[in-house]
Amino acid sequence: MRPEDGAGAAEPGEPVLLLTDDAPPGASEEPAAAGTEGAPGRGRCWLCPASPCGSRAEPEAKKKAPCPGLGLLYTLLSAFLFSLTSLFVKKVQDVHAVEISAFRCVFQMLIVIPCLIYRKTGFIGPKGQRIFLVLRGVLGSTSMILIYYAFQTMPLADATVITFSTPVFTSIFAWIFLKEKYSPWDALFTMFSITGVILIVRPPFLFGSSSSGTEESYSVHLQGTLAAIGHAVFSGMTLVILRKMGKSVDYFLSIWYYVITGLLESTIVLFILGEWSLPYCGFDRLYLVLIGTVGLGAQVFLTKGLQIEKAGPVAVMRAMDVVFAFIFQIIFFNQVPSWWTVGGAICLVASSIGAAIHRWYQSSK
Repeated sequence: MRPEDGAGAAEPGEPVLLLTDDAPPGASEEPAAAGTEGAPGRGRCWLCPASPCGSRAEPEAKKKAPCPGLGLLYTLLSAFLFSLTSLFVKKVQDVHAVEISAFRCVFQMLIVIPCLIYRKTGFIGPKGQRIFLVLRGVLGSTSMILIYYAFQTMPLADATVITFSTPVFTSIFAWIFLKEKYSPWDALFTMFSITGVILIVRPPFLFGSSSSGTEESYSVHLQGTLAAIGHAVFSGMTLVILRKMGKSVDYFLSIWYYVITGLLESTIVLFILGEWSLPYCGFDRLYLVLIGTVGLGAQVFLTKGLQIEKAGPVAVMRAMDVVFAFIFQIIFFNQVPSWWTVGGAICLVASSIGAAIHRWYQSSK
């Protein structure tokens, strides 16, 4: 899978990054030639100015290789910060999930506008890609609203684990719309994801009425589960659209459509629900600011990690999201995940990592 809100995306609700094995930009730039007209460049002598002299040449400046494991460290930091963002969403008490999405869109808009002006990409985009940009914005913002609602209505670990089913939906939609190959391996990963979701939801007709083990009523737990699955579906569709557009659309322009449509969609939904209210609690205001700032930091670290490290190891390290979610749930909410949830987490994380490594292996052939 090629994620990124996402912004995301790699962050929940904003999958906007493209996994790549390329080196970071600028890593292959050659050092500027030294000297004035008639003088030999660096590493050349007076007797053979046209080519480096093996006996007298100064050693060329070696390209600076990234520290081994630095990309994985960046990915680990991004996983920790993404989990912190989820924790802050869960901790907000008196603000609706849709309103949290609106605040986040406003925060990101303040960052994206100067970037678009600096890069001189405009605010509309290429003529043939505008419909895809609008779809990316609508689907991405809907995905964000759904996962925030899931965080507020179900255990943090359960919602986080279900988001790992996104690669399965991406493979299915890419097979349908982009005519990409859907292999037996993809079918196997799909079955693993379905099994994981069933273990987390624990429907009464399979597990009995007393097996849910959650403090919320089962109906509320089910609503949160459906929202988390909806997030995975819309994220998968968003990733397919981003793959369709490729590199023809600037990254910040894609985020611009995401925040504009997200703000518009959130405002309309809040008007219909009548849920708009400014947070009166100081902690809620602090959490809203942290959701924007920490989420942005997580996206930066994930981007750096993808620039340095290969896609497969990054996908494995991203599984630390689940570990942090379990830890935060136990520490801050005193909720010990059941063995059903642990089993579902193993199935979903294995499916996500397997799908990512399988795609990476195919692309590296």
